[in-house]
Amino acid sequence: MRRKYTVIIKETAQKQIKRLPIHYLTKVKQVILGLANNPRPHGAIKLHGGDNEYRIRVGVYRILYSIQDDVLIVYVFDVDHRKQVYR
Repeated sequence: MRRKYTVIIKETAQKQIKRLPIHYLTKVKQVILGLANNPRPHGAIKLHGGDNEYRIRVGVYRILYSIQDDVLIVYVFDVDHRKQVYR
């Protein structure tokens, strides 16, 4: 049986999610909730220079998160437009 991860969303990422256009908001929420079951879904890309940091694409938005496999935690730290997320 596959164990579930706990998804923790940083406060600044929560604010970013609230500002998303409505048609992206529901999709981003679905993707983030899905990380509890599968923290490395198809399309997730490991970031260079980061320790267990990944990004997943949702249209023109990116979700940046880290995975702590030893304690089963997914930590979402940034959700923003692709032009601004890596700054």
